[in-house]
Amino acid sequence: MKVKVDGDRCQGHTICAMVAPESFELDEIDGHSTPTTEDVPADLEKQVREAVRSCPEQAISIIE
Repeated sequence: MKVKVDGDRCQGHTICAMVAPESFELDEIDGHSTPTTEDVPADLEKQVREAVRSCPEQAISIIE
């Protein structure tokens, strides 16, 4: 599974980093998110899926 964040849609709500802190890092200036790695380890998939569901801007996508 791979994860991507659409930088144009991300508004820096930081919910993804709260739900899946090992999978997302936040920009120090604007709080926008980027994946720590595009390939999600199997043990973090559940958290990343929850982050996708929790994103108010629907900026996170999963590629199976």
